Amino acid sequence: MWCPRYSDAALTNWPSFYQAVIPQETDAMKLHELTIEQASGLLKNKEIGSVELTRAVLDRIEAVDGKVGAFLTIDADGAMAQAEAADHRLARGDTVPLTGIPLGIKDLICTQGLRTTCASKMLENFIPPYDATVISRLKKAGAVIVGKLNMDEFAMGSTTEHSGFQTTRNPWNLDRIPGGSSGGSAAAVAADMCLGALGSDTGGSIRQPASHCGVVGVKPTYGRVSRFGLVAFASSLDQIGPLGKTVADCAIMLDAIAGHDPKDSTSVPEPVPTFAAIADDGLADVVVGIPKAYSAAQGLDPQVGAAIDRAVKTIQSLGARCIDVPLPHTDHAVAAYYVIAPSEASSNLARYDGVKYGFRDKSQADLLQMYRSTRSQGFGPEVQRRIILGTYALSAGYYDAYYGKASQIRTLIKNDFQTAFASCDAIVSPVAPTPAYPIGKTLDDPLTMYLSDIYTLSANLAGIPGISVPCGFSDDGLPIGLQIMGRHFNEPMLFKIARQFEKAANIKDKRPPL
Repeated sequence: MWCPRYSDAALTNWPSFYQAVIPQETDAMKLHELTIEQASGLLKNKEIGSVELTRAVLDRIEAVDGKVGAFLTIDADGAMAQAEAADHRLARGDTVPLTGIPLGIKDLICTQGLRTTCASKMLENFIPPYDATVISRLKKAGAVIVGKLNMDEFAMGSTTEHSGFQTTRNPWNLDRIPGGSSGGSAAAVAADMCLGALGSDTGGSIRQPASHCGVVGVKPTYGRVSRFGLVAFASSLDQIGPLGKTVADCAIMLDAIAGHDPKDSTSVPEPVPTFAAIADDGLADVVVGIPKAYSAAQGLDPQVGAAIDRAVKTIQSLGARCIDVPLPHTDHAVAAYYVIAPSEASSNLARYDGVKYGFRDKSQADLLQMYRSTRSQGFGPEVQRRIILGTYALSAGYYDAYYGKASQIRTLIKNDFQTAFASCDAIVSPVAPTPAYPIGKTLDDPLTMYLSDIYTLSANLAGIPGISVPCGFSDDGLPIGLQIMGRHFNEPMLFKIARQFEKAANIKDKRPPL
């Protein structure tokens, strides 16, 4: 089945649409390469307009997304209308940093009137009647939403190969995975097809693709950002967060979407600081923890280890004091996660039965057979695998042995972090054990894919914030990311360390060879 990349209205009126959104090259400035911070300043000073910027982004999508495959749906007409409205706001001086900025949205976040598929045939034609809270907040800020981004189906995967529609490729090497499940979001930002994007992170699904694609990705504290309108994978782990070209861009986006939401029972009424007001006064007062359990983890690529070692030295050169911290239950994180997350997925995805909404096998006359056939055809292999795992773990006679035990380990991991943060302000580690690997490598070996999340899962289990920031490249030119984790609701500390490291490392201007 075909999943449209452009809105139906755009396709119906293609000639006029094409003329409207594809600009003539009249300026040497490549607007699509701007950061949010740069573009916001130019828009505010009326040096460029949002219509001009959005046209440049749509042009870039048309030029390179055929190679990358980041977008599932492109709402060109809607984006241009939002850009025109943003220009009116800018003309009045009614502006915030995201006014007029073109953004992409992971395709499991509900957008009113715009297809939200979760990259699944089960929801191929689902058009939400409402906006997720984060989308409402982006619209209130005047952001321009250009389209919906590919992902692993229902966010279950680490490669964006498990989409029901297409495989997304890494802009740095089109034969490599972009990571996942927010691979479309990371790839789109890396390829300059939007200035920033929203993703979701259940076990590393923002940070890991950010690392593989050489961009910045933030998993906020659980409860910091509303999950209302996020199609659930694992409700106690899912968190929406930003991906951007720089640390400052992510801080600007988090400023817009963070805050308590009474529509979300897991949203925490914690005061929201101005994340974009990042301290730039050195790290002399900062203590950074280095967990031996992470550096000793099985499968760490020597090039990744060397890049992390160099990053730690850079952080020390900025004045930070680095100490060893124990995280003794790290070895159990993967096992615990892959019991808890599939168990919650089994429950959350039970609603997709072909009765109320979504795909339905109408050829079946028997109700039970309709259920079976609908779910077999509507869900892909990885989603089916996790539903089966979760259903087994929750079944009578096995609950205590599996889900109950995993929940106990989750508590121990949370306690490990609390103990560590008593002596340090942040913890640094790799994001992924290897750079992006070839497409197809783990399709027949899901365990290898699961183990690639070893450095990111613990933050989700503990509910703490984490950020991935580029810290180097492998010998064959693939990005490597540094992970920084902090105390609950202490995102400002992560931004402080990441921003100053970003400046010192000075690698953010290198671009994929597209």
